Amino acid sequence: MAENRASRYVEGVPCWVDAQLPDVEAGKRFYGELFGWSFPEDEEPYALKDGERVAALVPKTDGRMPTVWTVYFATPDAVALARRIRDAGGQIVTAPVPSGEEGTTALVTDAEGAVFGLWQAGAHPGFGRRHEEGTFVWAELYARDTEAANAFYGGLFHDALFGPDAEPDFGRAPVAGVFSAVMPPHFLVHFRVADCAAAVDTVLRLGGRVQAPPFETSYGTVAVVTDNQGASFAVLERAD
Repeated sequence: MAENRASRYVEGVPCWVDAQLPDVEAGKRFYGELFGWSFPEDEEPYALKDGERVAALVPKTDGRMPTVWTVYFATPDAVALARRIRDAGGQIVTAPVPSGEEGTTALVTDAEGAVFGLWQAGAHPGFGRRHEEGTFVWAELYARDTEAANAFYGGLFHDALFGPDAEPDFGRAPVAGVFSAVMPPHFLVHFRVADCAAAVDTVLRLGGRVQAPPFETSYGTVAVVTDNQGASFAVLERAD
């Protein structure tokens, strides 16, 4: 269901995404045309869709860092959750640190090394819009061992994933099902589009490339692409 205003997210729900890019201005041109995002100067570094925050494009400050989309999971206590992740076999990449008045953020990995973020909301609660065309709709974890992934994330986020009222935006799949078996475990951020094939054509026209052409999943038609700077993401045409 579309959401037209920012709201609080329960722990374990994907609540934000950002891309670390070497050239943010080029990213604005790419994603502005692909998804219809706008980038008002007074909202830096946020991307807006119909006036609501949907993502952030931030400069990559270290050339050794990957050019990548990162998904953030909501938590009321980033320090406590980071501790539970470490106790469950994950690692802390960057410890929880305040981001001004916006909130507190951390980067962590699961037990297989897939990187994801934590977001403890302050003034910025997360997505203002999601599940609509041109906004976040799904995060897929490509894991080596999906049963182990279910156990790891189920232990952390049981209610959000498996509770009686759960409507998760987060799935788990084997890496080798879509990618080379040697690719490391990772999260893939999905953005909703009206027409997957047309979105792929736009990506190519804007200088991106295709990693996996459109294929069918239980949640719609997906293509895996990269932008014109090498950041991977997916476009999803919902079946419903």
